[in-house]
Amino acid sequence: MRFVIGLGNPGSKYVGTRHNVGFDVVAELARRFNAGPAQRKYDADVQDVLIRGEKVLLITPLTFMNLSGQSVQQFVRFYQPDPTEMVVICDDMNLPSGRIRWRASGSAGGQNGLSDIVQRLGHKDVPRLRVGIGRPPGRMEATAWVLGRFREEEMEAVAFSVVRSADSVEKWCSEGIESTMNEFNRDSEDS
Repeated sequence: MRFVIGLGNPGSKYVGTRHNVGFDVVAELARRFNAGPAQRKYDADVQDVLIRGEKVLLITPLTFMNLSGQSVQQFVRFYQPDPTEMVVICDDMNLPSGRIRWRASGSAGGQNGLSDIVQRLGHKDVPRLRVGIGRPPGRMEATAWVLGRFREEEMEAVAFSVVRSADSVEKWCSEGIESTMNEFNRDSEDS
């Protein structure tokens, strides 16, 4: 079984914000694979789908971004997955809109939801898919940027990155992270 965890903030107030791009990727996967209604479990909405023959739980924590580890930790305690069986999808200000990047492990890179997950799990071996949201303009505060909605001129790149992210998750389900990084990190640089 695989665990795809999309990070964001719950509630209609945050729909369409940069911080919720992880939720958007999970929603795209749920749409593609005809997921049924979400069930509430371990402080998250959960849908199960079959991707390339692999059972996958699509998870969107209902805690706020900075407390994402609370939900993820509960799933890990119950299911005891190997870290290679899960991926966390989150926004990344260090990547331009439209770019995606897979990593098998490492630091949270300033992403507070990922940081909380790493801290609660007690290790950095948390595969992650980072989706670019670009840097805030001028002296705009990072919090205002990530909680803001995408500008009109960003929408095409964002829609592209959500689709490419979902494509990459499909590949990861059947071929693992190395093959996925080789294809999608390179393709992302070319886009």
